[in-house]
Amino acid sequence: MSTGHQPDTSQGAVPQGVPAPHAGAPIPAQPAPGQPIPAQPVPAHVAGPYPPPPAGPVPATPVPYPPAPPGYGGAPAGPVPSQPAGPYPPVPAGHLPGPFPPAPPGHPQQPWPPQQPVPVAYALPGHPASAMPVPPATPASGGRLRRMLRFNTVLAVLLAVLIGLVAWQNVRIGELSTALEGADQRLTELQQKDGGRLDDAESRLGALEKEVGGAFNVEKLAAAVLPSVFRVEAGRATGTAFAVGPKASDGGTNLFTNYHVVEELYKDGGRTVKITRDGQRFDAKIVGVNKLRDVAHLHTTAKFTGLTVAKTPAKPGQQIIAVGAPLGLTDTVTSGVISAIRESGYEEGPMVQFDAAINPGNSGGPVINGQQQVVGITVAGYLNAEGLGLAIPIADACKLFAIC
Repeated sequence: MSTGHQPDTSQGAVPQGVPAPHAGAPIPAQPAPGQPIPAQPVPAHVAGPYPPPPAGPVPATPVPYPPAPPGYGGAPAGPVPSQPAGPYPPVPAGHLPGPFPPAPPGHPQQPWPPQQPVPVAYALPGHPASAMPVPPATPASGGRLRRMLRFNTVLAVLLAVLIGLVAWQNVRIGELSTALEGADQRLTELQQKDGGRLDDAESRLGALEKEVGGAFNVEKLAAAVLPSVFRVEAGRATGTAFAVGPKASDGGTNLFTNYHVVEELYKDGGRTVKITRDGQRFDAKIVGVNKLRDVAHLHTTAKFTGLTVAKTPAKPGQQIIAVGAPLGLTDTVTSGVISAIRESGYEEGPMVQFDAAINPGNSGGPVINGQQQVVGITVAGYLNAEGLGLAIPIADACKLFAIC
């Protein structure tokens, strides 16, 4: 009869020879504390009083698992992790180990140890809180992340550059606007000053134009007057005639000459003379004469431009030109000034004295002022004298014949 230490099955020790439950198998629940444990038949060789448990902590003894049968998918063979050593909790009343009563009559004695595995509670290791596994980052996802970071960085840099450029442009626009406003103001001031200067210049230019226009230009006067001046042939006499005033009522041209030019022909009963211009000869009719003022009125059907008559009398010192055909030489122009206005001394009436050179053949020709206007009709020149010519005032001739 063995008196060695027996395993304490009431505290969950695993008897030797009992297979351990495989991993994942359900663990039967132990009876709740305070309930009596059914009596188990104990073999005669284990009956008897148990020795008292040793005082102090009991060293843990590893209990090896029996080898798993073939095909059994249980836990691997090896020692069971030892439970921490220490005093066991007190056994509830009614469950203390001790001699078991003999089996009642008629009840078969149960073998020991039991052939069926005794439910044993195993302390299972703690499981971590369940969580979804996080798959490790793959190289592809890491590359995409890096590319996204680089793209975001580049985008942020470009955005910052763009914002800086816009701000700089706004500053430059403001500076340019300020400079433009200043330039506009200066331009306005300059324009005002230049406007005053331009007005002064225009005033001076107008005065100069008037002076130039009033200046005596012989070439300009001759070019304007010559087309209206003719050589006249009246029998054996020659002289000068000029177109005057507007067109005649029949569309022809009225002309003035001296009476002494046509006197011989007129006394002989002749009434037609020849006028020559640029080598062309035209017939002209003697319409009327005035012997006292030595004026004759001619008319031709040919169309020429008549000269304008001066509205104011000639004055001493006024510049003039004398146009005629001296000695038959057409388009002869000489220039001079009005020397004097002779009011008396001539029975014909007042005379205009001028110093432009004239010769026989100038009789009947016009005396023209600087405004291209007729101031007199050349009538005579003093023989053996230089620069002394006489003209009939044009106003007297117009009074005699209303053709001006």
